[in-house]
Amino acid sequence: MKDPVHKYEEYVKSIGVLSDAEIDAIKNEFKEKIEKELKIAFAAKPLAADTEEELNDVYATSNVKRETSVKIVDNSKPTHLSRLTSHEKRFIDAIKEGLDQSMQKNPNLILMGQDIAEYGGAFKITEGFLNEFGKERVRNTPLCESAILGAALGLSLEGMKSMVEMQFADFVTMGFNQIVNNLAKIYYRWGQNADVVIRMPTGGGVGAGPFHSQTNEAWFVHTPGLKIVYPSTPVDAKGLLIAAVNDPNPVLYFEHKALYRSVSGPVPEEYYEIEIGKARHVREGDEVGIITYGAGVHWAEDYAAEHTEISIDILDLRTLLPLDYFSIRDAVQRTGRVLILHEDTLTGGIGGELAAWIAEHCFEILDAPVMRCASLDTPVPFSIELENNFLARSRLDEMIQKLIDY
Repeated sequence: MKDPVHKYEEYVKSIGVLSDAEIDAIKNEFKEKIEKELKIAFAAKPLAADTEEELNDVYATSNVKRETSVKIVDNSKPTHLSRLTSHEKRFIDAIKEGLDQSMQKNPNLILMGQDIAEYGGAFKITEGFLNEFGKERVRNTPLCESAILGAALGLSLEGMKSMVEMQFADFVTMGFNQIVNNLAKIYYRWGQNADVVIRMPTGGGVGAGPFHSQTNEAWFVHTPGLKIVYPSTPVDAKGLLIAAVNDPNPVLYFEHKALYRSVSGPVPEEYYEIEIGKARHVREGDEVGIITYGAGVHWAEDYAAEHTEISIDILDLRTLLPLDYFSIRDAVQRTGRVLILHEDTLTGGIGGELAAWIAEHCFEILDAPVMRCASLDTPVPFSIELENNFLARSRLDEMIQKLIDY
């Protein structure tokens, strides 16, 4: 017989660790426990479905007292930042600072990823962390995303926090099952939260080709139990990362590679959070509304600056799961003409879900159909010329003019 349990029984008997009587006693103990639990299950009353209760069971709420942080909801209003001391930071440096402060405030936070220790990660965000926090908390991992994410869940089971860095968001496919079936569903299944943040360097515009340029947030927006954030500014990058670490649920944190060193802005020195689930009103307008996130925010702002003859309203979603439907409705109300702009490919992108929700819930305040501006339904090309044509930005003017002329 090749049954590993039977072979192990033979082994422990052969070295005198257990006798046949002791093995039988162990088996009987487990059998009695199983029978006892089965009786409890069979005696349980039939469940009565409660939709509100079901929806409330998707996310864990934090019951752990943690280091107090400033919480900013709407940083489009300067008054929310006036009591904080800000300094100019690049997008990438804001992420690094948020991660560094989170490590200081949470001694149970472990960082894991490929080459994140001595080398500092593919984009050097964790450079210097090994010397500051030690190899027990900043850990290089094998090239096995499934194993890394499984270890992250295991740490959560032991009361730890973890941050997993994907070298590129595209590589997350190798750990897909761990995210959508294990991390996302474990709290709903048996009340165990998964205190895991997955950093996702994402997006095109850098000539990196089809396997290092995807913006694949839509793969996960469909999965209940996950939270998904996608900052566009340095101040949001830091605040949302701190909020993600403090959140007891699994959070996918999308950070756009093209913004790392091209975007700068004031970032508070303090330890603060941007609340997950709250959009940011970027620009007031009454003619056309653009709902977007990530690099799309900068595309929209650049377009508005170049076309001052059009009154353009811009909403930065910041969080894609859960969505801020109140702010989305307000954005529709302000203009009656809405364009949803995202870098992801058109078919199956989050723009389709947003357009459907607006059509269903805001139809009476629309003056035109909801339109989408997205990237082409092709892989991301290597060629810069082809990539520029692939990206949604190349069709932004065409779509806005179409919306205005409707």
